[in-house]
Amino acid sequence: MKVDLFDFDLPEERIALRPAVPRDAAKLLVVQPQGGLEDRIVRNLPDLLRPGDALVFNDTKVIPAQLAGTRDRDGTIAHIDATLHMRAGPDRWKAFVRPAKRLQSGDRIRFGHSGEVCFLGTLDATVIEKGEAGEALLAFDLSGPLLDEAIHAAGHVPLPPYIASKRAEDERDRTDYQTIYAREEGAVAAPTAGLHFTPELMRALDARGIERHFVTLHVGAGTFLPVKADDTVDHRMHEEIGHVSAETAASLNAVRARGGRIVSVGTTSLRLLESAADDDGKLSAWSGSTDIFITPGYRFKFVDVLMTNFHLPRSTLFMLVSAFAGTETMKSAYAHAIEGGYRFYSYGDASLLFRAEAS
Repeated sequence: MKVDLFDFDLPEERIALRPAVPRDAAKLLVVQPQGGLEDRIVRNLPDLLRPGDALVFNDTKVIPAQLAGTRDRDGTIAHIDATLHMRAGPDRWKAFVRPAKRLQSGDRIRFGHSGEVCFLGTLDATVIEKGEAGEALLAFDLSGPLLDEAIHAAGHVPLPPYIASKRAEDERDRTDYQTIYAREEGAVAAPTAGLHFTPELMRALDARGIERHFVTLHVGAGTFLPVKADDTVDHRMHEEIGHVSAETAASLNAVRARGGRIVSVGTTSLRLLESAADDDGKLSAWSGSTDIFITPGYRFKFVDVLMTNFHLPRSTLFMLVSAFAGTETMKSAYAHAIEGGYRFYSYGDASLLFRAEAS
């Protein structure tokens, strides 16, 4: 499938640099299976769902995974930026590094704040191997909780490139770029549909009789990688680590059995649920990495409704929503959103999509 099919023009001013205040005051575009569009706000969500439906949230927690450091090779110093994106062991992380051409296997990198030492004097790593697209496997001298503490001391919030290119990260982002229910550390990008939820909205959903359940998918920096291939068959999807508990799987299967709908809060929750479901639509306990790539033609097995933000042109996430609600439907919805002043991307507004074949 040609990637050009998922292109559209987006004015720069539609890119949100800060979230709505309060969070649930963001706009919400309701997209019906037949293509009908309705302008609402996130606070209206309880009225748009039915008692007995179940919301599925991704409870991953963003870590300050952006590190700046130096490589010293035979007295030659090079500045290196690394974005951790997937843990590979107690002392190891896969990372996107820049400039990758300045690194080779065996190099040592010292990370810290503006040259200052960090936890226990150092946060040093060895380049174990280099991969494609600027990726490297780093082995740190620290391990486990000690490494986690050092990363928190030395790291910065890895804002998406379309925000970071327009302003610097600040203290507000440490709160803004985190869901109110985040608890499982390991993400380097936020599950952004969840950023719209407030305690007040949660209470309103409870009062409406809508269940809430949690899964974990540690969102990686690969979610921001552009699709460079001309055809989707040539694109290699990034891997992300996830977990669905047996208890959550049983509860969500029960929701479907009694006629309730599964409402995924974000594409990350959806990708994990679809990875864990079998072809008969039954969800099982699941743990591991997924590189599921959803494009039009995919048969959805478990998710009925999707709440998600507005995504990049030519991105895997715009391909996913096109598969879910229909390509022409989503092109019309995005054109409506651009014309109507909706704010795009991580800090932007949201959409509520109903699965096309579920109409």
